Amino acid sequence: MKLPIYMDNHATTPVDPRVLEAMLPYFTQTFGNAASRTHVFGREAAAAVERARKQIARLIHANPPEIVFTSGATESDNLAIKGVARMHRQEGKSRNHIVTLPTEHKAVLDSCRRLEKEGFEVSYLPVGADGLVDLGELGGAISEGTMLVSVMAANNEIGVLQPINEIGELCRERGVLFHSDAVQAIGKVPVDVQAMNVDLMSITAHKIYGPKGVGALYVRSGKPEVRLAPLIDGGGHELGMRSGTLNVPGIVGLGKACELCMQDIVEESRRLTALRDRLKDGIQSRLEGVHVNGSMEHRLPHNLNLSFEGVEGEALLTGLDGVAVSSGAACRSLASESSYVLRAMGMGEDRAQSSIRFGLGRFNTQEEVDEVIDRIVETVKGLREFSGFALRSQEQW
Repeated sequence: MKLPIYMDNHATTPVDPRVLEAMLPYFTQTFGNAASRTHVFGREAAAAVERARKQIARLIHANPPEIVFTSGATESDNLAIKGVARMHRQEGKSRNHIVTLPTEHKAVLDSCRRLEKEGFEVSYLPVGADGLVDLGELGGAISEGTMLVSVMAANNEIGVLQPINEIGELCRERGVLFHSDAVQAIGKVPVDVQAMNVDLMSITAHKIYGPKGVGALYVRSGKPEVRLAPLIDGGGHELGMRSGTLNVPGIVGLGKACELCMQDIVEESRRLTALRDRLKDGIQSRLEGVHVNGSMEHRLPHNLNLSFEGVEGEALLTGLDGVAVSSGAACRSLASESSYVLRAMGMGEDRAQSSIRFGLGRFNTQEEVDEVIDRIVETVKGLREFSGFALRSQEQW
């Protein structure tokens, strides 16, 4: 088996060769600035941008003008959350309350904390041991002062799918805007912003086999119309919501990646689910004391997050040299603390520290899965033998 094996597709994905092929002409041939409409180079670039806008819109059932291009999901999350809050303040509206979850991506949590320093109020609702929010608690947290609810469609660490349809319906009934970071869900499970009653949705290219450094924010233009205060000024690009020269090659890549996801989502989801289950069953059939973190029923097809009793996650990662997996989100991979997502689910420090995230992807094979099973079993057994490991009861764990 050729090493290294890549199973960290939640952190990023390789660019699909078909995406790269679509992008290449826009570096050296059709290289115009999409805002330069007075000559053919600019008009060709602008046409490519609008084609990509349509490709993205089709994937999520939006209208093309509702797609605003950004540098990636972090900017999209910031623009959605800060943009709504600051526009409410600029327009003199009394609402100043945001509801979110403690398991959200740092781009959402840090944006909310920034707004708290500006005088806005934020409620962080707890999640259950399965990682899911309680809809009753969410409904109780929404007040007359609530302007925005932000809940990610799929968690980037445990792969849990939140009840987005029900959350969207609740927000619509209460007259509250609903933002969802759908970075991990796009292209993996069906996403329909109309059916889900989503008002703002964050997207990025590099999680769906597109390039890094480009993303989009869906901003509803119909009822309720969403108005955002821009984060970046200078030129009024993207309907005034995001100024700056457009990254035409990256946007073309994002559009092509979305087109491919739309074509392949059913078959790819089926294949990844089979590989994910083979990985889980293969590990658990050969090792005791291995626990799944998060709901298996409401889960992305390519995600598996496991805790290994008696083994530190970082030690396991070191022992798996040649297999690319992670102990959590890439944005906190340099930190020594355990996953804040797992802690928010009520897990003890030992279990949280022993967790490993597997992110399967488009280019993984069954042979790679079998090799990773063998490597995991061998490494865990070795670490347990070295530490004098003894199984705990389920209650202790």
